[in-house]
Amino acid sequence: MSLPDPGPWGATLAILAMALATYLCRISGVVLMGFIPLTPRVRRGLAALPGSIVVATVLPLVERLGLAAALALVAAIGSMVFRRSELLALIVGMGAVSAARAFGL
Repeated sequence: MSLPDPGPWGATLAILAMALATYLCRISGVVLMGFIPLTPRVRRGLAALPGSIVVATVLPLVERLGLAAALALVAAIGSMVFRRSELLALIVGMGAVSAARAFGL
């Protein structure tokens, strides 16, 4: 079984379809939240959501990548606490993981 030839507009149509799918995914959250009353409990849950997402994303990486990733995470968090610059935290984290890897961690 083979797929039909999409022709010269195949890539463009695929990109447009992906853009439409991305837009629909993003706008669906806004539309659905329009139906949910923003009670204080919901507000607290929404306020805690970004931190939860970061923890759920980062901790499995730290567990999988080991001590170097943990040191880089701690260095980046420390940089954010003291300097409040995302770019500096990124640079500090990358430097920490590079140094840790150079020392064999």
